[in-house]
Amino acid sequence: MKLLGAILLLCATTWVGFDVSSRLSNRPKQIRQLKNALQVMEAEIVYGQSPLFEVCYRLSRQLPDPLRLFFERLYHRLAKCHGDFYEIWKEELERFWPVSSMKQNEKEIMDQFGKTLGQHDFKQQQKQIYLAISHLDRELKNAEDEMYRFSKMAKSLGVLVGLFFVLLFI
Repeated sequence: MKLLGAILLLCATTWVGFDVSSRLSNRPKQIRQLKNALQVMEAEIVYGQSPLFEVCYRLSRQLPDPLRLFFERLYHRLAKCHGDFYEIWKEELERFWPVSSMKQNEKEIMDQFGKTLGQHDFKQQQKQIYLAISHLDRELKNAEDEMYRFSKMAKSLGVLVGLFFVLLFI
């Protein structure tokens, strides 16, 4: 019985370590995808002059999960109701964020960006997109640094903490 408990404890702490490492690795990838989404959004809004719900639809067809889900839900909400865009953006951002690997800084950038989306002429909108992308560039660099510094450590720490507890309890 003790052996089974020790194995389960070791597996659980190892899983937590690998989960933390996975989130650290997924964060830069998701930030890059978000930057690409903003670049596509710029092309659709500025050059294609597409309405926001069409832009969200196209993005939901191009992006991988979990960003696809964000833009898909945004599209459905915008197609059904014609309420305040920022309120819909903010609600969907709140729903999306727990399933992403991104942190609060990226959420604040996207929240600020959502406040300006659809509020200005095309030139100003383009400047807002560039501003959001430049902020995401800074966060991408930080995310890559964190990934390189802490990813392997999180895996190792998960295993070592499990071994420590097994040895402590036996």
